[in-house]
Amino acid sequence: MLPPNLTSLMPATFILAGIPGMEQFHLWLSVLFCSMYLAALLGNGVLLFVIRMERSLHQPMYLFLSMLAIADLVLSTTTVPKMLALFWFGAGEISFSACLTQMFFLHFSFSAESVILLAMAFDRFVAICHPLRYAAVLTPSAVAKTGLVALLRSFCIIFPCVFLLKRLPFCGHRVIPHTYCEHMGIARLACADISINILYGLAVPFAAVVLDVVLITISYVLILVAIFRRPSRAARHKALSTCCSHVCVIFLFYVPAFFTVLTHRFGQNIPHHIHILLANLYMLFPPLLNPVVYAVRTRQIKEKVVKVFMGPWSCLLQE
Repeated sequence: MLPPNLTSLMPATFILAGIPGMEQFHLWLSVLFCSMYLAALLGNGVLLFVIRMERSLHQPMYLFLSMLAIADLVLSTTTVPKMLALFWFGAGEISFSACLTQMFFLHFSFSAESVILLAMAFDRFVAICHPLRYAAVLTPSAVAKTGLVALLRSFCIIFPCVFLLKRLPFCGHRVIPHTYCEHMGIARLACADISINILYGLAVPFAAVVLDVVLITISYVLILVAIFRRPSRAARHKALSTCCSHVCVIFLFYVPAFFTVLTHRFGQNIPHHIHILLANLYMLFPPLLNPVVYAVRTRQIKEKVVKVFMGPWSCLLQE
């Protein structure tokens, strides 16, 4: 039992240690991470700009894609700038409040992105299985409500983690062996029982994401059944092609996430710095590759990008 006065102990700051064991590679890693981050900013920024400017893209599928791009930007911006400051300037110190804020937006954006991917799967399900009802089901109001649900669900799941951490006493342990603050990384520094943190941090967010994956899987099973019932091979191919981009993004998001969680939970033989390196790469790979996948695989977006950015040049060339 801890003394009553110990429960009021709150550290003024934490210290992010970076990637312990790879300190000699911090500079080179920072160049890689910075390049990936800038490319992610550019790709998602272009995607948002094109969808905003082109009224023909103001459809549910592309509005959900805009939400995904915003979630990607929040996910990477929450962690990468502080990571680069740590690598370049040794600025590993972070206040307790800033650490909790970073932790909240990190897990919040991850949870929101999972809901958005589920909404995109539902969009494809309605478009392929019930095409005549598509406009009636996925109205602008329904799309806006879906975005609100993503925000509210993520907030309700992640916000309790802030209180679970604020109730803990910290007795001088301030070094977080990571490049950013995350729930269990902070909780392990506490000098008290963190069973509730472990139970909630693993069970509730993980269960929510698993539920999303199950519903996405059910959606695509129904989609595949509907596609292969179509008599025309051309119709089957066209329907499958509309799903390819979303399926690629699903794999980019969930496979590394589950791999990171499972290796962290069961990969005791994997060096700690490998765990941290994988976690950092995961903050950048989906935001970097999602715009590329949609730009390459989706004809409408490819054409609109060329139209928006190459249109003025084509006029000059014609002159």
